Amino acid sequence: MSNYTRAWVRGGTYFFTVNLLDRRRRLLVDHIDVLRGAFAAGRARRPFEVVAAVVLPDHLHCLWTLPAGDADNATRWGHIKTAFSRALPRVEHRSVRRIARAERGIWQRRYWEHVIRDDRDLAAHVDYIYFNPVKHGHARRVVDWPHSTFHRDVARGAVAADWGGDGDGCAAGGGGEREGGWMRGRLVAG
Repeated sequence: MSNYTRAWVRGGTYFFTVNLLDRRRRLLVDHIDVLRGAFAAGRARRPFEVVAAVVLPDHLHCLWTLPAGDADNATRWGHIKTAFSRALPRVEHRSVRRIARAERGIWQRRYWEHVIRDDRDLAAHVDYIYFNPVKHGHARRVVDWPHSTFHRDVARGAVAADWGGDGDGCAAGGGGEREGGWMRGRLVAG
């Protein structure tokens, strides 16, 4: 049996990839309002800052910063995944093992996490999140994908609306500095 070790950095900034169990399904975008509600409920119970996020049909990527003194991202994901799953009808296939554990067949049990080390690492992961819908062929330009905090950051003036619009996936200025300045001076725990 594998031993999964989670990084526990109090007040840290984390990058996550969370997948549906059946990667052919489109549950996350088909039920985007349910997912938003699950995130809101999860943040109300155990606060965290969403630095960046993108939701694709079968997986999502997020960057979170946890409150000072708190390193528990696993409980937060548990709340979000459970709230989302409970809101959906029980129509998915479930293995004998999942039935025995009273688990739904919606999410993969595990998720990928990475503790952000510095501003350069943060910028690279934000770029990855923003560009992911283009990478997977869901949009021609970053701005065309509706389920991303990219639009929030454009509205804040933190990034240009045409960023990544030519398919290059590179941030203006590179190396953690962006035009609009959303990265300047943001040093993260890690």
